[in-house]
Amino acid sequence: MPKISVVVVDDSALVRSMLTEIINRQADMECIGAASDPFVAREMIRNLNPDVITLDVEMPRMDGLDFLSKLMRLRPMPVVMVSTLTERGAEVTLKALELGAVDFVSKPKIGVADGLRQLSDDITDKIRVASKARIHRLAPAASVTPASASTTGATSPRAASASAPAPAKTLNTGSYSLGRLSTEKLIFIGASTGGTEATKEVLTALPADSPGVVITQHMPPGFTRNYAARLDGLCKIRVKEASDGERILPGHAYIAPGGLHLSVERSGANYIARVQDGDPVNRHKPSVEVLFKSAARVAGPNAIGIMLTGMGGDGAKAMREMRDAGAYCVAQDEASCVVFGMPREAIAAGAVQEVLPLNKIAQHVLDHLRATVGQALSRV
Repeated sequence: MPKISVVVVDDSALVRSMLTEIINRQADMECIGAASDPFVAREMIRNLNPDVITLDVEMPRMDGLDFLSKLMRLRPMPVVMVSTLTERGAEVTLKALELGAVDFVSKPKIGVADGLRQLSDDITDKIRVASKARIHRLAPAASVTPASASTTGATSPRAASASAPAPAKTLNTGSYSLGRLSTEKLIFIGASTGGTEATKEVLTALPADSPGVVITQHMPPGFTRNYAARLDGLCKIRVKEASDGERILPGHAYIAPGGLHLSVERSGANYIARVQDGDPVNRHKPSVEVLFKSAARVAGPNAIGIMLTGMGGDGAKAMREMRDAGAYCVAQDEASCVVFGMPREAIAAGAVQEVLPLNKIAQHVLDHLRATVGQALSRV
C-alpha cells in the first residue's frame, strides 16, 4: 500500500527537522519535502504532489493564512496547521480551519524539540486523518483577515465582530417563535475533525429563541474560548464557553472547554452545565460520550442529538442511549462531512433517525420541534 506523502512547511529549521523525523518513523508515511516558506512550498507541491502538507501559521515572505487561502482556491488539498499555543495563535488557527485546513497541532513556545516529540502520536494521527479527508474548494471571495484580539478582553464579542462579514445564509429557517419548547428541549451536538465549521453552520441557522444548545467539539485547551467568541459574533443565539454550575438557557449555546468534560444535570426545573476534569473517554477530553450519556440520563425525550463530522466513534454508543431514552437524533451525511467516522459509527449503532446534509440539519431540527407541538409555529 502506498505511503502517505507529506510536505512540511515551516520557517524553523528545527521544526522542519523534527517533523520530518517524526513522519519518517511511521511505516505508513513519508516526508517527501520540507520547505522554509510558501514560495518554496508552492514549487514542491507542484512537483511532488503530496497527499498532505503541514503548514506553519507565521512565516516570512507570505503569511500562512494567505498561502492557505490561495492553496484552497487553486489546488485544494489536506492541510494540517502547526500553530503556537498563544491567544493570537488560537485565533489564527480558527481562521485557518475556516479556510479549509483539516486540523491543527499546537507546538510549544519553548522546548520545541521535546514538545514535538511528545506530540508525535497526535501529529501523525492527524496526518492520517487528513489524508482521507474530503476537501472542498474555497470560494474566491473568502477573506483571510483574522479577527485578531478584538474578540477578547472587555469588548463584547458580538460588538467587536459587528464589522465582520455576515455568515452565508444556506437555510431558510425564518424566525420561529418556539414558545415553551425553548425551555423544555435541549440540543446536543458532538463533533471532531471538520466540526468547527460544521457546528458554525448549524448554529448560525438557529433562531434567537432556540432551545439551549450544548456542544462537545474535540479541541485542546486554549482554543475554545476564542472559538466561542467567534461564533457569538456570527449567531443569533449567544455562544460561550461553558462554566461549571451555570444554568443552561434558551437562546444560548455552551461549548465544552478544551481539556475538560461537559455534561448536564437537572436542578429542579432547570438544566445545569457540569464542567469537570477526569480521564479521557474514547481518548478524548472533552468527550462526546460524556455529554451524550448525560443527555440520555437527564433530558431523555426532551433531547435532540446531532452528530457532526469527525474521526472515530466517540459518542456513538451514548447517542444510542439517547435514542433509547426517547431523544430524537440526526447525523451529518457522508457527502458533506470532512471525515465521516463519528456519524458512520452512530448510524451503525442504530442511534440515528435521520441522516442529513449539513445545510439541512438546522431546518430539520426546527421542523421537528414544530411537529412536536402538533401545530405550525407562528412567525414573529
